[in-house]
Amino acid sequence: MHPDEVRRRIAGVVAIVPTPFDGDDRIDEAAFGGLLDRLTAGGVAAITVNGNTGEFFTLSPAEAGRLVELAAGRTGDALFVAGVGFDPRTAVESARRARELGAHAVMVHPPVHPYVSPQGWVDHHVRIAGELPGLAVVPYLRDDRIGSAELAALADACPNVVAVKYAVPDPVRVAAVVRGPGADRFAWIAGLAESHAPAAAVAGTVGFTSGLAVVHPELSDRMQQALARADLPTAMRVWDEVHEFERLRAADRSADNVGVVKEALARIGLCRPDVRPPATRPAPPVVDAVRRIVDGWGLSATPAR
Repeated sequence: MHPDEVRRRIAGVVAIVPTPFDGDDRIDEAAFGGLLDRLTAGGVAAITVNGNTGEFFTLSPAEAGRLVELAAGRTGDALFVAGVGFDPRTAVESARRARELGAHAVMVHPPVHPYVSPQGWVDHHVRIAGELPGLAVVPYLRDDRIGSAELAALADACPNVVAVKYAVPDPVRVAAVVRGPGADRFAWIAGLAESHAPAAAVAGTVGFTSGLAVVHPELSDRMQQALARADLPTAMRVWDEVHEFERLRAADRSADNVGVVKEALARIGLCRPDVRPPATRPAPPVVDAVRRIVDGWGLSATPAR
């Protein structure tokens, strides 16, 4: 798929698929397939495998590769996005394999390095995107020091960088970057899910990432449809419905970000609630709160396998 087509089609709900584990801490391939089917039935714009909600940094290279293999041919009409990361060579090798398997784009996780300069951030992504001509590349940006100038330099060097997943939790900064020089060169995706999506949309984002979408696709879609037609009152009514769920995910520096999603999925029988260290399963009061939320949404509750 041409990168310009990816730029057009990625606008919408960009679902990040959790990675289910079985009782022996192995990937539950059947449950993973079920989550993909739920998302395709929900009509999301894009499906990302190996994102943070997929516990990317706890996966071995073989496991991450296997998830891409499992997703290949099973994402329906959605864009198929594969998360890649670590050093540039590893990211490029993973991206090439994902492209062979049918991925339309790759999302590049932030550099795993304690010392990152703004220019170094640009150079890191140039090294990766420059090795992948013709494949759409989406940087995952969490560093508030990276602004419009750095992103414009990246776009100049690598025209296949067509979108940015922007995940800085500062609405003023979001507006300054999204509306800055060269902003129209990217499809801007709000990277902090439904709780931040309305404010980011006002600044100019065209979609948002979501872990909620695999639990309750209809809610995520309702918010996106409202934002697409600039209907903020309706979007904020959806925000009211999802805020407590997203608040639990964001608490304690997002320690339970994945755990809350998996508890919800377990409540409706789609996967076990297991997460890998350095995360832990949420405390019992949080688990109880998630169950109340899911039951309040009217989702069917069946025992997890």
